[in-house]
Amino acid sequence: MSGLPGARTCPGPGEASDLKSPLSAKFREPLTETRFQQLFGDAEQEPELLAEPRWSRLWRRRASACSGPGAWRLLLARLPPLRWLPHYRWRAWLLGDAVAGLTVGIVHVPQGMAFALLTSVPPVFGLYTSFFPVLIYTLLGTGRHLSTGTFAVLSLMTGSAVERLVPEPLSGNLSGIEKEQLDAQRVGAAAAVAFGSGALMLGMFALQLGVLATFLSEPVVKALTSGAALHVLVSQLPSLLGVPLPRQIGCFALFKTLAAVLTALPRSSPAELTISALSLALLVPVKELNVRFRDRLPTPIPGEIAMVLLASVLCFTSSLDTRYNVQIVGLLPGGFPQPLLPSLAELPRILADSLPMALVTFAVSASLASIYADKYSYTIDSNQELLAHGVSNLVSSLFSCFPNSATLATTSLLVDAGGNTQLAGLFSCMVVLSVLLWLGPLFYYLPKAVLACINISSMRQMFFQMRELPQLWRISRVDFAVWMVTWVAVVTLSVDLGLAVGVVFSMMTVVCRTQRVQCLALGLAEGTELYRPLRESHKLLQVPGLCILSYPAPLYFGTRGQFRRVLEWHLGLGEGRKEAPKTDGPPDAAAEPVRVVVLDCSGVTFADAAGAREVVQLASRCQDAGIHLLLAQCNGAQWSKDLHSVGLSRSFGVWRAPTRHV
Repeated sequence: MSGLPGARTCPGPGEASDLKSPLSAKFREPLTETRFQQLFGDAEQEPELLAEPRWSRLWRRRASACSGPGAWRLLLARLPPLRWLPHYRWRAWLLGDAVAGLTVGIVHVPQGMAFALLTSVPPVFGLYTSFFPVLIYTLLGTGRHLSTGTFAVLSLMTGSAVERLVPEPLSGNLSGIEKEQLDAQRVGAAAAVAFGSGALMLGMFALQLGVLATFLSEPVVKALTSGAALHVLVSQLPSLLGVPLPRQIGCFALFKTLAAVLTALPRSSPAELTISALSLALLVPVKELNVRFRDRLPTPIPGEIAMVLLASVLCFTSSLDTRYNVQIVGLLPGGFPQPLLPSLAELPRILADSLPMALVTFAVSASLASIYADKYSYTIDSNQELLAHGVSNLVSSLFSCFPNSATLATTSLLVDAGGNTQLAGLFSCMVVLSVLLWLGPLFYYLPKAVLACINISSMRQMFFQMRELPQLWRISRVDFAVWMVTWVAVVTLSVDLGLAVGVVFSMMTVVCRTQRVQCLALGLAEGTELYRPLRESHKLLQVPGLCILSYPAPLYFGTRGQFRRVLEWHLGLGEGRKEAPKTDGPPDAAAEPVRVVVLDCSGVTFADAAGAREVVQLASRCQDAGIHLLLAQCNGAQWSKDLHSVGLSRSFGVWRAPTRHV
């Protein structure tokens, strides 16, 4: 508790207090830091610690990190397999990891090719993106149950960037060589976006900015993925109907695509429309069966790979590609592409696209990892996750991969199939590797309409997130508003602009809620040393002439006006001075005017210079009104800096004026 300029000292031992207390309580003398150390602590060691320069402490910390044990701890932190592999339960976990990895790998094959078309690159590059990032995350990631690879939201965002950077010629009639050149340019653009996204995440890791994931709240992330799922559905309609349409990008792209599809509907291909209907008729029920009977099935039913094999056999035996001009995948090149550094000249153009992708990658991956870490009682390192996904995107871009992250569908599939550790990722890579090296020709006759159906069916979980809206409305109207604003912005504008709108609106709700803080008047609970709000009970004891207030909010330039108005209302200052001071207590406690006010600052997490000046101005006004202002629980280094700059100094737990102490 402290006094500010104009406050008188409290009565010392043996002096009579001029405050009447119904408890006949004795008020102890406030303690300075020196006096506290003399009574309760060692007053000799603390000054020595404080006298050590900050640069010296940092130097000792860096020196310890460069020692042998420090280097080993750093290696353990950066290579998680060194921590969990020695404790791996081979008999209990290996079978579950193998089954889960093989199951996820089987899903990665058709899903990777499908999301490659969503990215506007040839299907084989989706297989590359399902191999290299998974392998790298197995070595660097801390999420034991996380499955990485191609993600629909990122594929959609990357496809929009690629279409803008490398647009298709207006003529549309391209020869085979021109088509290959266009695909090569688009692959380079997608790899450059992945390179920029990975570089940004590595920069965030170097600055230890893993905390940035907290700015993408759960309503923002869920609304973003639900809105992006609608974009994916609409963007796949031309492939479902067999109508070749240019891809719409920018704001209102969803509505432009719908208008173009409706216009071209009479020109749809009956063969591809039939293939799409049969594929959805198989995929959707299988997805529903996997969800409803997940506890009874030993492994989820691989509906995607079954559909791929059936469609390939049907197209080959019926010659659908030649007789009905059905678009097929074609030849998948065997092996791996040559490592190639993306064109650095493109980086300035793609930074605006890489930043939102980096944020979405980290936010979705960190939130998924946290969910399963809490469920299975282990911890993740958010900064290590930044490193893992940053290296995953950066290194895989050298092999012509597009941006990747953790995926909702395959992560849930991995957990349902019995996965336990990151080792499942190695088994998943084995499946994709076998397709790249030997099994690629089997997918030559795969219709692209089937891949579009796989894209749509994989959005099931994202669409069903909207079922949480009624519960969200009951829990928090503000979070409901954040969800709806983000979803509408994503659907009407674009995914990246919708993300920006959602983050800004979410932060605005936080700022606005700090403007509506209630300052509570406190009273002493009888028989205890606890203080409770007076409005909770009339049995709380209150000293006449003494007002104890608690302000539970940060004190900065945005809240200083609210702070001033609330204190004026309680103390009867300013325009309300003619009225009796406002209290929440019983009438007899409010009869005597306030002579001393104690402001509990334990809820003030920080204060800036404007807030500190507001406190000093309040002290001056209280002095003019004959009210003594005392502060309690002024914790935090920022309080010390800001109040010192306006003429106050700090001792232990007690604020005092330079010449007077209370």
